[in-house]
Parts: sequence; structure tokens; C-alpha cells
Amino acid sequence: MFEQSRFARIAWIPILAGLSWLWCASHEGLVVGFLFSTIPGCLLLASGVSTLLWPGDLRIAQFTALGGLIGVPLALPAFLTVGAGTGTLLVLLSAASYVAAGAISVRQEPHTDEVPVPQPSLRLDAEVALDDALLATMGVSLPILAGGDRRRLAEEVRAARELFEARGWLEKPISYHATPPLLESPRIRRAHTFRVDFEHLSFESEYEPHDGEPGRERWLGYRPNRTAHAWVTRHADHARPWLVCIPGYQMGVPLIDFGAFPPAWLRDRLELNLVLPVLPLHGPRKIGRRSGDGFLSGDVLDTIHAEAQAMWDLRRILSWVRAQGGTKIGVFGLSLGGYNTALISCMDDALACSIPGIPVTDFTRTFWRHGPPLEIRYIEQLGMSRDASSEIMQVVSPLALRPQVPHAHRAIFGAVADRLVPAEQVRDLWRHWDRPRIAWYQGGHVTFRWHRAVRELIEGTLAGAGLTR
Repeated sequence: MFEQSRFARIAWIPILAGLSWLWCASHEGLVVGFLFSTIPGCLLLASGVSTLLWPGDLRIAQFTALGGLIGVPLALPAFLTVGAGTGTLLVLLSAASYVAAGAISVRQEPHTDEVPVPQPSLRLDAEVALDDALLATMGVSLPILAGGDRRRLAEEVRAARELFEARGWLEKPISYHATPPLLESPRIRRAHTFRVDFEHLSFESEYEPHDGEPGRERWLGYRPNRTAHAWVTRHADHARPWLVCIPGYQMGVPLIDFGAFPPAWLRDRLELNLVLPVLPLHGPRKIGRRSGDGFLSGDVLDTIHAEAQAMWDLRRILSWVRAQGGTKIGVFGLSLGGYNTALISCMDDALACSIPGIPVTDFTRTFWRHGPPLEIRYIEQLGMSRDASSEIMQVVSPLALRPQVPHAHRAIFGAVADRLVPAEQVRDLWRHWDRPRIAWYQGGHVTFRWHRAVRELIEGTLAGAGLTR
């Protein structure tokens, strides 16, 4: 769209909403006034004024969306304290601000070549605003590297660049990945989450970074990450086709993972056996407060080792699936799982099909887009450039390796207005994969399940590869 201008009239919606919330706060005392009114009021007023005066910063619309989203439920107590009229006004202004945030984001994003143009609608704006609200919460809680860690990060990138070049990994990235041993006797126990009985598979990963690699000892010190996990739900006929479903960033919990890959659809209706691997540093493997902390925090060598271990563990899990009698195996992943889907498709020449969904494809570009601006300025001052990071990331990049899955059985889907993974990253994978079948939907990152074209692409690809009828 790229229509955003200074002094945009749409900015007055969150400004009016913020003023209304703060007026309510000044009249309702400590509990209702401060706890319920100040947070949405400040977020909406500040982001509205910023949109009016300094348009273009990605974070402004994110906080408008967050303020509008939390304003709707927080307005409910106002019905009891200040009356139905004021309560209704606050709900409407918060909802309008939420949708306005999505409209602002869509308008200020340049159009990407070979991607359908976003078609303005209230639905599109609402879906994009959901992306923005999620990014706001992620940005606030993102760990910040301390001064010593920043210097260490810059030094590690320089040392890794020299080592990777000397060992030929930059010239031939596939040689960076060692062949793991077969997975023969994993631990398996019965487990249950909401309406899903499954098997919890676990095993010692045995992955180690190469000798001499920067960050090796730090990575080996992440003790919970040494044990790999996966959720399995299958039919009595283990030889039935299998689908490896790779969850995204900050997932790794059975309830959330099975929500993204519903067994009622994939296992019961499509009659597939399912295995959902837990990515390094996620779920029971986490090393921080949240699932996924450390995977995409800007610490380049940790991200490389996380991806290398993901490939190692996935290849071991695939060997176990084949030992169960699985001869037809497809792989399907979402977001960060889409990245890993694309990457494992370059390392296994016996996969029946590959479906990266809303896939991130370039960690460096993602960090420079979403990372804390001050953090980026610090590490650039210390000599770590975007190009240097991107260069050593090639060893775990699906854009640096060739897919082994037959062209007819590759498929990709992406959102034309995705705020977490810009459409250009999905487009780049599509180009690199020689333009296979792709579904673009008019929506945002987290709302793919709402779009029929996505389901049709998935089911069509699985059927075409012989995994389903």
C-alpha cells in the first residue's frame, strides 16, 4: 500500500481513545482509574501522537494494537462504575484503535514484487493488528544483551567467520552438518492433553557443536536442551503415512502444538500418523523463563547451534519413524517451524513432500527488523555488521542449500500482510525453490487457519504426494 503520511487523520482514533481512558482514570480512583484505565490510556495516547508526528516506525502501530486489544476487556468494569454509556464508548474506541493499528501497518509497508497486493478490509486490518499486538508483547519481554555479552557476540562472529571459511563451510554449507546416529530406543510414555492422547518420546540428543567453534562450551552448558522431545499420535498401523509437524517459535507445549496441528484433522480425517518434534530451547528444553528464549535473541552462534541441533534431532526422529515402518513421510511446519521444514528438506532425499507455512527464511533480516534499535546500534558500533551475521548464518540457511524434495511435492503458503515474517521472506524461499505451488492469503501471520486456501494447499499437497486419499 505504502500510503502513510505525516499528520494522518487515522491517528486521531487512538488519540481520542487514549484521552477518554485517561479522563476515566482521573475520575475513578486508584483501583478502577489506575489499574484499568492508565495502561490502555497511555498506550493509545502515546502511540496515537507518535503516529501523527513520526509515522513509519514499526513499533508505534504495535503498541496501538496492544492498547486497543487490552482496552476492550479492561473496559468491562466501567459498565459498573461509570455507566453503560461510558463503558460502551471505551469498548468502541478501543476496538476502533485496534483495527486502526492494522490499517496503519498495512498502509506503511512497501509492496513486495511477485506478491499479491493487500486488499484493504476490516478483516485484514484486524488480522494484521493481531500480529502487531503479539510483536508488542514480544518486544517488551525480549532479553537484552549486557555490555560484556555484546562485545563477546561481536568477537564470536569474527572468529566464526574465520573458522567457517577455513573449514570450507561457507563455500559448502551442507558440510557443516554431521550425520547423526540412528535413533533406536527412545523413551516413550503415555500422556494426555486437552482431548488428545499421545506418546511423549524423549532421547538424549548427543548433538555437540564442532571442536573449536565459538560458543561451543556455552551451548553444551544448556543442560535441559540436551534431552530431545517429541509428541507422537498414531494409528495402530504404524506403516501408515507419517507427517512431521514442526511447531513455531515459543511453542513446544503439547496443548499449543496440537492446537496448531489438530489431530482431529490430520490424524483422524486425513488418517496420518503424526510426530511433533520440540525444537531446541523450547518447551521442556527451555533454558529461560519462556519457551524459545535464546533461539532468536540476537546471539548469532546460539541461533546457529540451535538450528544445527534441530537438524540433528529431526534426522534422528526421521530414522525412528522409518524404523516403525513409515515409508511415506511428509514434513509441514509453521513460522520458525517453516524455516526448519525448508532446511530439513535440503538434508533428507526421501521425504515425500514439504510444506513450509508462513516461513521465516532469514534470521539476520528478521533481527534487524524486529530487534531493539538500541541493541542493534550497540553491536554495530562494536563491529558486528548485518552482512557478517548473514554470512555465517549461511551454514543453517534454507536459502543457501538446495531442496531434495521433488518439485511437484513442494508447497508454500504465506500472508500478504504478515507483520512477523514479511512477505519478501516467503517470496524468497518460493523463488529459491523454483516457484512451486504457493498460496497467498489476505491476512496476517497468526490467522492462517481462517483461510480456506491454506487448507486446500495442505490437503492437495499431501494427496498429490500419496500420503492421503
